[in-house]
Amino acid sequence: MIGKQIRLERIMDRNSRKTVIVPMDHGITLGPIQGLIDMKKTVDQIAAGGANAIIIHKGIVESGHRGRGSDVGLIIHLSGSTVLSPDPNAKVLVCTVEEAIRLGADAVSIHVNIGSDDEKAMLKDLGSVAKVTRDWGMPLVAMMYTRGPKVENEYDAKVVKHAARIGAELGADIVKVAYTGTSESFSQVVEGCFVPVVIAGGEKMETDRQVMEMVKGSLDAGGSGVSIGRNAFQHREPKRLVWAISQMVHHNWSVDQALQYLEGKDG
Repeated sequence: MIGKQIRLERIMDRNSRKTVIVPMDHGITLGPIQGLIDMKKTVDQIAAGGANAIIIHKGIVESGHRGRGSDVGLIIHLSGSTVLSPDPNAKVLVCTVEEAIRLGADAVSIHVNIGSDDEKAMLKDLGSVAKVTRDWGMPLVAMMYTRGPKVENEYDAKVVKHAARIGAELGADIVKVAYTGTSESFSQVVEGCFVPVVIAGGEKMETDRQVMEMVKGSLDAGGSGVSIGRNAFQHREPKRLVWAISQMVHHNWSVDQALQYLEGKDG
């Protein structure tokens, strides 16, 4: 599995064993939202900020997603749905592992909504994709969310830790889940999952402090980093925001240090 290990080092820091991922796969779900109009510009800003990897769909790669900026790991997203669908929670495969390999991906990702009406189909897809990634030595990131009729609170540690464990047991190398709100509750998620766990950024937050406190809480709980999208690429200064988060993840910056940097008081 040396190939997988080499690829994992392209999306995770080999020293901290943590990662800062910026997903930008929102175009299929939401359309060309703020921050995702000029993809080359946005990707270059994210890369310059020190992100370990980005997540995008295959068409963005084929159309030329990079400018002339810093290098960054490439994770190609395999699944999708739209807000225009009768059931936006029903994700379907829109790309294959082999396509991602031909496009030069360092890893692939898949989205599963545990509790949705289409859960069984998404679990089947996760299992099938995990088999193919194992055959090719390709790292797999599983975005495991809890969304459906029986889910009263998608941030409840009880359901989030269940979703994380499902992703790990079905073959994911990294599991992405919602942050449960506190370090104490999120520690339950990390303890119950035997592969690295990263947090999703969720909806656009009102303040930088909210973002940084979420990041710090997840790290204190033993999390392995972040996968933050809108709170990064829609920030007024994406490069500085990603840099500040990267310093927290890889170099143990405090919330106050990160905020001082963002306010221009440190660098």
